[in-house]
Parts: sequence; structure tokens; C-alpha cells
Amino acid sequence: MTSEAVGARRRGGPIVGFLVLVWVCGLIAVAVWWVGIGLEQWSISYGNQPGEFANLQRRASVALLVAALVATAGPAVIALVAYRLRLVRIAVVFLVLAVVIAVPAVPFAVLAGRDLDPTPAVTNPGPPGHCVERSGGDTRCPGG
Repeated sequence: MTSEAVGARRRGGPIVGFLVLVWVCGLIAVAVWWVGIGLEQWSISYGNQPGEFANLQRRASVALLVAALVATAGPAVIALVAYRLRLVRIAVVFLVLAVVIAVPAVPFAVLAGRDLDPTPAVTNPGPPGHCVERSGGDTRCPGG
């Protein structure tokens, strides 16, 4: 092992460690945010505020999307930085971790994305805005 490789390895360890710490803190922050929204939904369920409940469901979907993004992107970024610092084993571990986390996170993210952009409700067409004549000569149109 050359002295250059040893020097890169010594510099890379604290950087990767700091990124892991930032990733774990991000996961904790998103989890606390999501639990807070859940507690708000619980407290509103005893009231009579349907509009507020829909708003909290939307916020919970956003929190779930952010959680999926942080959980998946964190290890991917750490793997990329570790690879650039020539810490190949650490890069492989975090890349595998990103893939393992992404497998269940993607379906949750898709469902949360559907909640954010709901399909419009099907509406039945109302009566026409103009006069429609019926067969048989009986016209009930004004002026006709």
C-alpha cells in the first residue's frame, strides 16, 4: 500500500462518517415530523373539521415522500462520495444499502404521490344550457 492510498483513506473516513451522521439525523428529523403529523391527525379525529383532516393527509403524504427520498438518496450519496475517495468497500456497502432501502420505498413513494395528485371526481353532466326540442311537437322552450 502506498503512502498516497493510506493518506486518502485517512482523510476519507471522517468525511464518510460525517455524511452517515447527517443521513441518520435526516432520517430522525423526518420520522419526528411524520409522527407529529400523525398526532395532529389523531387529535383532529375527535373534532369535526373535515377540511383540516384532508390537509393533514396531504402533509403526511409529503412527509412520506421526503422520508423515502432521504432514506434512499442518503446511502447513494454516501456511496458516491466513498467511491470518489477510493473507499470501494464502503461504497459497495452503501450502494447495496441504497438498493435494499429503495425496494420497499418506491411503492410507498408512488402511493404517496398518488395522494398528492388525486384524480378529479367523475361528475355527471347536468341539464343542457340550451333548449332541446323533443319529438312530438311539444316544445317547452321559451319563445318556441
